[in-house]
Amino acid sequence: MTEPPLSEAQSDSVARHKTAIGRIALSKPIQLALMDGVLEPETELFDYGCGRGDDLRLLETMGIRGAGWDPYHRPDAPVRPAPVVNLGYVVNVIEEPEERRETLKRAWELAERTLIIGARLTAESKTLRETEEFADGCMTSRGTFQKFFEQDELKQWIDRTLEASALPAGPGIFYVFRDERERSKLAASRYRRRIAFPRLSRPIEAFERHKEVLRPLMDFVRDRGRLPREAELSNLEDLLEQVGSVKRAFRLVNRATEPEEWSRIAEERAQDLLIYIALSRFEGRPRFSHLPRALQFDIKSFFSSYRKACEKADELLFALGAEGVIDQACIRSPIGKRTPEALYIHESALDHLSPELRIFEGCARGYLGRIEEANIIKLHRRKPRISYLAYPEFETSAHPALASSLSVDLQTFRVSIRDYRDYLNPPILHRKETFLRSDHPLHPKFERLTRIEESKGLFENASRIGTRNGWEEALRQKDLCLRGHRLLRRTS
Repeated sequence: MTEPPLSEAQSDSVARHKTAIGRIALSKPIQLALMDGVLEPETELFDYGCGRGDDLRLLETMGIRGAGWDPYHRPDAPVRPAPVVNLGYVVNVIEEPEERRETLKRAWELAERTLIIGARLTAESKTLRETEEFADGCMTSRGTFQKFFEQDELKQWIDRTLEASALPAGPGIFYVFRDERERSKLAASRYRRRIAFPRLSRPIEAFERHKEVLRPLMDFVRDRGRLPREAELSNLEDLLEQVGSVKRAFRLVNRATEPEEWSRIAEERAQDLLIYIALSRFEGRPRFSHLPRALQFDIKSFFSSYRKACEKADELLFALGAEGVIDQACIRSPIGKRTPEALYIHESALDHLSPELRIFEGCARGYLGRIEEANIIKLHRRKPRISYLAYPEFETSAHPALASSLSVDLQTFRVSIRDYRDYLNPPILHRKETFLRSDHPLHPKFERLTRIEESKGLFENASRIGTRNGWEEALRQKDLCLRGHRLLRRTS
C-alpha cells in the first residue's frame, strides 16, 4: 500500500483539526460513529491518516482497539484492513483531484465493514482568514491546502468514486457500508421514536411468577410494535418452557397492563416505519431483499407488502407538496413555540410532532445526518428550510444564549452555519417551557419562572428583550435580577 499524497504541512493540518474538533477531544467522525453504534467496544478501528494518533489514544482509554498510519507521524506503522476504517479530514487537504480519489479508494479497500469519511464544508470556510484561491480550493495562511465541499457535493463525489451510496452521519461526515442491510438498519433507526413501557395496571399472579422470562418479549414488542418471529427472541426456549407459546405469553402481558397501550405502540412503530420509507425515496429505496430481516418482518406485519408500504409512504410524502400544508401543520401543533414565521421545538419533542412535520424535518436530517450540538429545531412555516440551533445552557440557564446555528434550504440544499459564541450581545430564549412537551420534567420549573416574569412586566417590550443586553436592561429597569431560575429583587 503506497502512501497517500499528503505533505508534512497537510498532515499537521489533519492532526490539528482532529484534535481540536469535538467537546471530548475525539474528532467529530469518531464521536458520531460511537453514538450511532458504527464503532463499538468490540470493533477494531484503523485510522488511515491518523496524524499524531490522538483519536487512537483516547479510544484506547475507552477500551476500543485501534491502529493507524500516517505518512509523517507514523510512517512505519503497518497498513492493514479493519472492520471500520476512518478517513477523517484527509481528503480536504489533498490538492490533486485524482490523488484525492485514489486516497478514498485505498481507504475503502481497507474497510471490511464500514468506512467513515470526514471533510470540511464550504460553510466552514468563513472561519478561516487570509486565504487565497488555489486549484479547486484555497491555500491558508499556514501554507496548507483546503478543499471545501458542499454536503451534497461530498456525497456525490463519494458515491461516484466508490460506486456505493454514502449515508450522512453529520455535516461533512458520511458512512459507507459494505452491506446494504447495515445501511438501511441505521437509516431506519433514526426515525424510530423513544417509547416508554406501558405501566403495570393490575396484579396478576402468573405475570409476577414469569415476569423475568416475559421481559425480553415486552422489550421486543415495545421496540418493534409486533410479536417476534421465533428466531428474533433471545430467550425463546425458556419462554416456551415456562409459558407455552409467544402468543400466550403476550396475552399474559396484556392482562397485567393496558392492551390499548400496546396497540398505540404498534401504531406509532408503523408510523415510524412509514416515515423512513417515505424519506428513503430521495436516495432510491433499497430493494426489499436488501432490507434487514427485522425490517422485512415489520413491513409485512404492518402493511402486508413492501409495495403497499411504499404506496402509503408516497401518499404521505407527496401531500407535503401542496401549498400551505406545512404552515397548517405548524398551526395545529400542540407542541412548540409558534411565531409568524416558524415553529420552534426542543429536540426532545421531535418524535411527538405530526407525521407531516416529522417528514419535513426528516428531509433535512436525511441530508445532513445528526446535528449533535443542536437542541432547538426551527421549522420554517412558509419556506422549505430547517434550522438547528444550539443552546448549550438550555436546562441550566434561565435565558440561555444561542451558541451556533446551522440551516439547510431544502430546495437548494445549501448549508449555512453561524457561530455566536464570541458575540457580546447574543440572542437569548424566553418562555422555555413552550419548546417542551407538557410532560417534560423541566416544564413546570420553566413555566413557573415565565409566570413570575410576566407578572413583573418584563415582557412588555418584546422587541428589546431578545438579546442578552436588552434583557439585562429590562431587569435593571425593574430593579430585578436572576439567580438560576429564581427572580429576585436587586440588592445594592
